[in-house]
Amino acid sequence: MNHQKRKIAILGSTGSIGTQALDVISRHPNRFEAYALVANNQVEKLIDQARQFNPEVVVIANETKYSLLKEALADLPVKVWAGADAVEQVVQDTEIDIVLTAMVGFSGLKPTISAIKAGKTIALANKETLVIAGELITKLALENRTPVLPVDSEHSAIFQCLNGEGNNEIEKILLTASGGPFRSFSSEQLQKVTKEQALNHPNWNMGAKVTIDSSTLMNKGLEMIEAKWLFGVNPSQIEIIVHPQSIIHSMVQFKDRSVMAQLSLPDMRMPIQYAFSYPERLSTDIKPVDFFELSSLTFEKPDTDKFRNLKLAYNAIENGGNMPCIMNAANEIAVELFLQEKIGFLQISDLIEQTMTKTVFIQHPSLNDYIQTDAEARKIALETSNIKQ
Repeated sequence: MNHQKRKIAILGSTGSIGTQALDVISRHPNRFEAYALVANNQVEKLIDQARQFNPEVVVIANETKYSLLKEALADLPVKVWAGADAVEQVVQDTEIDIVLTAMVGFSGLKPTISAIKAGKTIALANKETLVIAGELITKLALENRTPVLPVDSEHSAIFQCLNGEGNNEIEKILLTASGGPFRSFSSEQLQKVTKEQALNHPNWNMGAKVTIDSSTLMNKGLEMIEAKWLFGVNPSQIEIIVHPQSIIHSMVQFKDRSVMAQLSLPDMRMPIQYAFSYPERLSTDIKPVDFFELSSLTFEKPDTDKFRNLKLAYNAIENGGNMPCIMNAANEIAVELFLQEKIGFLQISDLIEQTMTKTVFIQHPSLNDYIQTDAEARKIALETSNIKQ
């Protein structure tokens, strides 16, 4: 079979998802091509990637690094662009088939919208985009007939469980969570959690932001909101199950009470590759699940009294409007402050909750409202954190 090579733009190529996506591309050079590489700040890493993968175009969002990048790649036939506008433009290139959105946080929103409007298949790894503007994004994707393929391991699992199910209605989504490194900590222990402890995830290799979100369970809150939009269910139909082994990546229950699950060892390259190759499956070098070695898979309820972020996420999506956007902005600031060791672990939830009560609520926000809300909520979160220190 002669396959057309899929040309891929990677937004966030120097991050954890981006580098693993390039690994997938390098293993299947006859199927995929890294056409455009976009990074925010890590110019040295971007230079190395450009040398290795020879893309058509590279973009650095931080304009101050432009000349350094341009000079370093002067001997290559590669276009070098810089700035936020360039990021939105590059995804419109007619050659591109798939846009992998792997930028962290709010910065992924506008380029994703731009790619959808240009009719590109979206491989969505930036969960904040759907959290912030789920209604807007799903509407745009429908209008432009743009497929949005999930890259998160949990959403990829749900997507795989739904494959071939036609119009069969989902009764319940069972969204699994590892529980993070502090699953068994007491509230007293949680007060003393350090940055180093929080960055040490038991099962997954991820970037700093996602790792902290996993340890506070905010990651599951974001994923729950993302699942609502991706699969058209109500938040009440999404149940979070703590599954410490991270082998079952999520499950779907149908009305006949049959439950489908997707299992594999925790390796992000699998859901990335599936989004790239869908509907086909390609080989990987990921180890198969050895059931005799595993011997037991366990499940427990999340403790939402200790890990309040999960409750805050359900509250945010029940309020709707710009509330998830407010929550997300406050969380981005709180995580940053925690990583700078300016606030304690338990203060992350406090700060998010306070920001959610103080920021102006808008029931039917426009894109512009989201942008203003994001800026306002960040400002309020920073001000609030200063009062508390």
